[in-house]
Amino acid sequence: IYRIDHYLGKETVQNLLVTRFANSIFEPLWNRNYIHHIEITNAESVGVEKRGGYYDKSGALRDMFQNHLLQIVSLIVMEPPISDEPEGIRNEKVKALKSLRIMRNEQTIHDNTIRGQYMASTIKGEKVKGYRQEDGVAKDSKTETYAAIKFFVDNWRWKDVPFYVRTAKRMPTKVTEVVIHFKTPHHQIFHDSSMNNKDNKLIIRIQPDEGILIKFGVKVPGQGFKVERANLDFYYSSLAQTHVMEAYERLLLDCMQGDATLYARADEVEAAWEFVDPILNYWKNGKDVHMYGYAAGVWGPENSDELIDGIGYWRNPGPNLTDDPGFCVIS
Repeated sequence: IYRIDHYLGKETVQNLLVTRFANSIFEPLWNRNYIHHIEITNAESVGVEKRGGYYDKSGALRDMFQNHLLQIVSLIVMEPPISDEPEGIRNEKVKALKSLRIMRNEQTIHDNTIRGQYMASTIKGEKVKGYRQEDGVAKDSKTETYAAIKFFVDNWRWKDVPFYVRTAKRMPTKVTEVVIHFKTPHHQIFHDSSMNNKDNKLIIRIQPDEGILIKFGVKVPGQGFKVERANLDFYYSSLAQTHVMEAYERLLLDCMQGDATLYARADEVEAAWEFVDPILNYWKNGKDVHMYGYAAGVWGPENSDELIDGIGYWRNPGPNLTDDPGFCVIS
């Protein structure tokens, strides 16, 4: 059985493995000793469009997190496979998903998850419906269009490293990216710094403007040691001479050739649901469950900042890889 997840057909998702395991500047640092936290954003600028009937029975957690985003998580978390053969890679992905710390009690889920629905707003002068006004959506719907989750991975490599993952409709822009936040040096010798946040970052842009961005500190010319942030970037568009197949094209070709590397195995799917099910059950049946509203065109409910507060802040990316965080389109 070949279970298609089109995210695994994306070149930028597959490149997570190459970025990790083919580069000695990253591979030795890919652990709790050097990484402070990891952030994954999957944002769509559109609403539910004509899929209201389907989406109202699904929601953001089922629609994006359980499959696409947990596949990305597994590629970030997994141990080095014994080879690039299909079963070698898939075996390690299963181990990675099984190492996710399952939230088994209501208080833990309450403290580490946020859900919300987009509300009516005006974007670029055009009025936009709220989720409950969309065709096919129940007027009292409790289905989330925004989901943010903080979780941990229970193994040696990732002990005490928090992961923050969010997915939503009606965000300021369409973007999917992974942000690796590295720890700062234990002893800071340069105190004259204009960098808002001094940690180095590795940003892997899945879509659009696909590429890799490294943020690091450099000395400003002049007296003293004033430090500012600089960018080092790579764009997949620079490989334009190479034909890149669409995700489904690649997956269908692999299927015809009997290559299951980019297909989810049954135990992968089961491990993902084992992590997600307690959250869904709490959101449906738990006490003190909140649904926060957010205006269409902003980066989700204000309460979502509380999830990451104390450790940093969400990077709110723009349409382009090197855009400064904080991009917003609401008028």
